[in-house]
Amino acid sequence: MFGVDTGHASVDVGGHQIDIRFGPWQLSTGRSNIAEATVTGPYRWWRAIGVRLSLADRGLTFGTSTRGGVCLQLYQRQVLRFRDRPTRFRPPAITVTVTDRAGLVAVLTGPRDRPQV
Repeated sequence: MFGVDTGHASVDVGGHQIDIRFGPWQLSTGRSNIAEATVTGPYRWWRAIGVRLSLADRGLTFGTSTRGGVCLQLYQRQVLRFRDRPTRFRPPAITVTVTDRAGLVAVLTGPRDRPQV
């Protein structure tokens, strides 16, 4: 649904940047913009699957699983892109459901010169 499959859903962490892709939605930000990364969940299915906007804090969820995810709090809001075009939406936080939640948190909160996984 929405063009989201294993080839079009990813969280890539580089030395200085994190790139999130979920079907036609894309968001990139510097690792230095991540204020906090925390494991969250489990979730109810109607709150986790697909692209979701939180009415409470305007945070964004890219979800494929109810088991849990990682919430990335941002210092500065970044522009969400839809099909390579910028939108007006700038979420203060992004939640992503990834297989290795603890590993993603460790990479994002650890020293910047660590090898990436």
